[in-house]
Amino acid sequence: MSDEPKKGLGPLLQWLGVTVAMSLVAVGAGGFLGQLLVTQIKDGPSKETKENKAEVTPPKYAAGTGLVNLPPVVTNLADPPDAWVRLQAAIVFDTKAVPAPDVLASQIAEDFLGFLKTLTVAQIGGASGLQHLREDLNERASIRSEGRIRELIIQSLVVQ
Repeated sequence: MSDEPKKGLGPLLQWLGVTVAMSLVAVGAGGFLGQLLVTQIKDGPSKETKENKAEVTPPKYAAGTGLVNLPPVVTNLADPPDAWVRLQAAIVFDTKAVPAPDVLASQIAEDFLGFLKTLTVAQIGGASGLQHLREDLNERASIRSEGRIRELIIQSLVVQ
């Protein structure tokens, strides 16, 4: 008799055993997830999901609120002198408080034109610069309208 081990079936049986074990685990996990899905569909959404759907946020503005687009404002900036800016914005206002919203929108756009001419690219750069610009424009619009507008919405701002 020889002392050599048999090479033919050992590794093949090990590979086959591992493959069968992994297949059983995959089938079991799939069955478990399938059962969860079936019970979820049959039972409907959970109580927590139903409660979250009931909480609807109220609208930010009530009835009687209007929105008017300002005329586009295009002007050059103070520094660099060859930089241009184009601003499109809208104002939200109470329709009872503002009798002529188009006239007010034109006046606000005119104020914005004068203000934008004093800015530099560095002042409106980045997220904080945009936030400061929005706050400044909102304040100028509020002063021009004597507090009758609720909010300024910047629709687009392009610097070239």
